[in-house]
Amino acid sequence: VPKSVKDIIKGAYDALNLITFYTGSEKECNAWTIEKGANAKEAAGVIHTDLENNFITADVVNVDALLDAGGWVKAKELGLVKNHGKDYIVNDGDYIIILANK
Repeated sequence: VPKSVKDIIKGAYDALNLITFYTGSEKECNAWTIEKGANAKEAAGVIHTDLENNFITADVVNVDALLDAGGWVKAKELGLVKNHGKDYIVNDGDYIIILANK
């Protein structure tokens, strides 16, 4: 039975113990791959080492909840966005805004 490309990719991610998290702005969204069990500070390092080294905090919401809410502002208004420290374990499908020192 042929599998869809989506099923093959999911199987590969599961076998390799990988998850996807998202970042972005009003103009773009980026998907990043990290190992399951990685924390917020490690996820920041995947984006840029400066973000990891200067990590302060992360605002996090599930990407599906973000889309259902109609965007970041509405998700915050609904209380869906949670603030986490460096030890937060990133979940598959998290949308993360990282705050770091300059």
